[in-house]
Amino acid sequence: MNGPIRKHDDNRPTLCLGEAIVDLICERPGASFADADRFAAHLGGVSANTAVFAARAGAPAAIAGAVGDDRWGRWLRERLSDERVDVSLLRPRAGEATQLAFVALDQAGEPEYRLYPAAAPPLAGITTELIDEAVSRASAVLITSNTLSEPAERSLTMYARERALALGRPIVFDCNLRLHRWPSERAAVQAVRACLSGTQLFRANGVEATALTGERDPDRAADTLTRSGVRLVVLTLGADGVIVRSPGGTGFSGRVDPVPVRSAIGAGDAFTGTLLAAVATDRCADIEAAVQHALPAALRAAARTCETWGACD
Repeated sequence: MNGPIRKHDDNRPTLCLGEAIVDLICERPGASFADADRFAAHLGGVSANTAVFAARAGAPAAIAGAVGDDRWGRWLRERLSDERVDVSLLRPRAGEATQLAFVALDQAGEPEYRLYPAAAPPLAGITTELIDEAVSRASAVLITSNTLSEPAERSLTMYARERALALGRPIVFDCNLRLHRWPSERAAVQAVRACLSGTQLFRANGVEATALTGERDPDRAADTLTRSGVRLVVLTLGADGVIVRSPGGTGFSGRVDPVPVRSAIGAGDAFTGTLLAAVATDRCADIEAAVQHALPAALRAAARTCETWGACD
């Protein structure tokens, strides 16, 4: 039986499981890779970005994962430390390279990624013993689909999930479905669905929600997802705002005024990180009230991110 969700302890960090990478962004909108003449380094990776925004929103944050034992790995650890993210479990891997993502942006600010070089898996060097310790001292646990696509990574992620459920730690799942990582869309959908039951907050965009449920209407997709055992479903719909749904059909929505979009990189991470902080620091275990209270701040954080080149600028 899963344990009760525990109230927040100010000394417990949110634990973000997964990747920290370097985004090398061509800071020129509408430039294809063929036209890109220079790239600037920015902090990247959904787990790293989310940890930063959780910390900025007032929740102690930690990340568990791997980087190369190289200058880029050191750069990432320093940047995250500067943002007050605990990097003690962001392990440098001897002989491995840190993942670099070259990024070109179209006129609408939507990114295209090319990854280089072949790098260590996001959870390389993380053991079940380390996960036991990290989850036991966490206030909440962030999981994404990025650590589900490979068997070894998926096993560790599911172990962390089971430990969080057993210890009563709220789980926030950010779908972040990147189909190029998977052998098929069906495999990706099955892996994500296996994580739904017991999740306190599940965040996805409209395309991801349709892939998971077969429903093109966001309201119907949200309702379907709540019937999968999720406590609160949050669907981000770009310019159409966000809808939040809990079992039984109760919920609310929100939106912000449109902003000029320089880059859409990390907008979802900013949004999720702000809500993660609300879940982690909620003292009455009322996740719906906590998310409703934090929703305007989460939307503002996502909008501000769209006005910058990198997620955490």
